[in-house]
Amino acid sequence: MAGRFTPRPTRTTVRGGEVVVPVPRRAVRADTGRVRDWVPDGPLDLGLVLGPLRRGPGDPTFRTTPDGSVWQTALTPAGAGTLRVRASGGGVRGEAWGPGAEWLLERLPELLGAADDPSVFVPRHRLVAVARHRRPGLRLTRTGLVLESLIPSILEQKVTTDEAYRAWRLLVRKFGEPAPGPVPGPMHVMPGPRTWAVIPSWEWHRAGVDDKRASTILRAVRVAGRLEEAAGMEPGAARARLELVSGVGPWTSAETVQRSHGAADEVTVGDLHLPRIVGWALGGDRDADDSVMLSLLEPYAGQRHRAARLVLLSGRVPGRRAPKMPRWDIGGL
Repeated sequence: MAGRFTPRPTRTTVRGGEVVVPVPRRAVRADTGRVRDWVPDGPLDLGLVLGPLRRGPGDPTFRTTPDGSVWQTALTPAGAGTLRVRASGGGVRGEAWGPGAEWLLERLPELLGAADDPSVFVPRHRLVAVARHRRPGLRLTRTGLVLESLIPSILEQKVTTDEAYRAWRLLVRKFGEPAPGPVPGPMHVMPGPRTWAVIPSWEWHRAGVDDKRASTILRAVRVAGRLEEAAGMEPGAARARLELVSGVGPWTSAETVQRSHGAADEVTVGDLHLPRIVGWALGGDRDADDSVMLSLLEPYAGQRHRAARLVLLSGRVPGRRAPKMPRWDIGGL
């Protein structure tokens, strides 16, 4: 009953990680890859858990299908892999293909939030309590992969999400390898560090990526091994290592560890919209800045990122008072 009256996804709730996974309406085809079954210890909503990994509706590394499956590709330490996840009885079935299949299945529980404990979260505002009640299956994913969250986060710096999603889509489709396995349509695996490092300058330009963001990605992939080591660190230490790369600041490092580490307390600061959304939802302040947002989230210390996600998932946003941020297509210059 809690999810029966869940509102339809909006731009804000999608940013909160909401992805609609279709209810199966036909039989699921026979499994052909390596398989692992796992039973979570509580409610689990695949769309909410894996939603933050999708970078726009055309993301070539992420797809949902009418049979209720979520498909995701990843460049693991063992190589490229494709993972298909779907509800199966009272649990979840993961099926994987490619050299990275075993790695993906081994970490399937963490990917689906097994390392997260939502029971410790105590709502302090009615809006947050209602949002949590309506989405009991929210858990924080932990991918264990740093670059696959860092690079798209760098692409999202200082531009609209549509521009960033377009850049990610074009670059991955052109330079990533085709996904292994019987994928539902064209899917690709993110390029490896060496491939990112040799992308010509004009291809960055055609994808709409300015020199500053492209240079930051190039600096990051040069030390890819050291950055991936951060997956085994505590979120605070991982952020400190990421921010040693020139061009990676608090906003980018927080967006990365929220996905790579399932960091429940790493709230995003320096964002254009989040402070106003949180300020309006929790304090009625539509002009809130980072300091006001952090003050409102202080009662959720240790769980501030989860609280911010629930605010986004509530869909409560202040009305517009200015035009949208203009889009600049540098590829047309």
